[in-house]
Amino acid sequence: MKTTLRTLPLLIAIALGSGWSVAQTSGSSGTPGSTTGSSATGGRTAPAAQAGTGTRNAETRKDDQLAHAHRKFTQDAAEGGMFEVQVAQLAASKATDPAVKDFANKLVQDHQQANNELVQLANTKHVELPAAPSRGQRHAVEKLGKMSGAEFDSNFVKEVGLKDHEKDIKAFEKAAEKVKDPDLKAWVQKTLPHLREHYALAQKLPESAKSNAAAMGNRGAKTGG
Repeated sequence: MKTTLRTLPLLIAIALGSGWSVAQTSGSSGTPGSTTGSSATGGRTAPAAQAGTGTRNAETRKDDQLAHAHRKFTQDAAEGGMFEVQVAQLAASKATDPAVKDFANKLVQDHQQANNELVQLANTKHVELPAAPSRGQRHAVEKLGKMSGAEFDSNFVKEVGLKDHEKDIKAFEKAAEKVKDPDLKAWVQKTLPHLREHYALAQKLPESAKSNAAAMGNRGAKTGG
């Protein structure tokens, strides 16, 4: 009996020690600051998806709900949307024409909203979005950032307001016809009118007329030569 009483505290201590060890082990994997994981971020658990930061926590799986071609469109649209926001933010602060500034601010507002909606949609469809615009798009922002004054305004309207939106409208019109997923199709149909509006607004800017006149002049010079 005395032996039993002597060993009882030891057994209780061992039991408590084991329980604390288990609690520490199970708790360590669920703490907010944990860096363990198997996501596409290279061994670290990715943060919650945010517009413009990609959805690296949503790994692409074989049971994705979107066809390959539709996933490609979604990823391209995400890159384009992030590019539009970045270059428009640059124009909002750097443009000299107030009308160009207003146009740039509208692009930022509309594309940020569309980007946020696309991130949420991609998460539900298990589609991994890029974390940044393409290399070519980033280079275009850098190139435009080296310009200033009227040259900046003219190139922003020409390259972003007109050329880029014309390309986007064609891609979205094609997607509106071919996309089968109802959620993605609804997002495309909701976003397309904004792209058309942006293109129409860009056409009305004075810089658009200057760009068109310069382009026609260049063509005339080549023909005359």
